Amino acid sequence: MRQIRIRYRKIMNSDSEGGWEKLVRGDSFAELKMQFQRFNPEGRYFTFGALLGANPEAEQLHFLVGGSVLGYLEQLRGMIPDVADNLGHRFMRIADCRFEIIRSDIRDIATHEVAFNFYSTPLLWHGTAGSLLIVSDPRTDDNHDQQDAFDTYSFELRRHVSIDKLRELR
Repeated sequence: MRQIRIRYRKIMNSDSEGGWEKLVRGDSFAELKMQFQRFNPEGRYFTFGALLGANPEAEQLHFLVGGSVLGYLEQLRGMIPDVADNLGHRFMRIADCRFEIIRSDIRDIATHEVAFNFYSTPLLWHGTAGSLLIVSDPRTDDNHDQQDAFDTYSFELRRHVSIDKLRELR
C-alpha cells in the first residue's frame, strides 16, 4: 500500500464563473495594485512578470497578496474544492494551501490570473480500477479496527490534479 498527497491547482482568471472565484480574483487584484507600489516606487512596470524580472524581491507578492484572500478559505470548510469522487462527493481535506500570482497587469483586471495550490491530507492508495484511483482517508475511516476493511473513494486524476507526494508503506 502507498500513502499519497494530492495537489490541486485551482486557477482563477477572467473565464472563472463562480462567485467565490470572482471574489478571490477581485480582492487579490486590489491588493496586488496596492502592494505593487512597494516594489515599483518609480512606477516603471505594470505587469507582474516585468516587475519580477526587474526586482526579484517582488516574489514576496505571492505571500503578501495571498494574505488578503485567505479568509475565503473558511468558506471551503476544510475541503479541497472541485475535486470529487466518482459519486460527486468532495472528500479531500486541505492540509496546506499556497497562493500564487500567475500573471497580471495592474492596469487591467482582465489579465489577472491567480491560483490556490491545495495539498490534501495523506491518503492511502489501494490501487487503480480503470482510470480511477481507489483511496481511503485513514483519519476518517470508520473501519480502522478491522485490518482489511477500508471506506474508500474512487476518483480520477484530471487536469490540475496530481499526486504530489508518494510514500511506500511497509
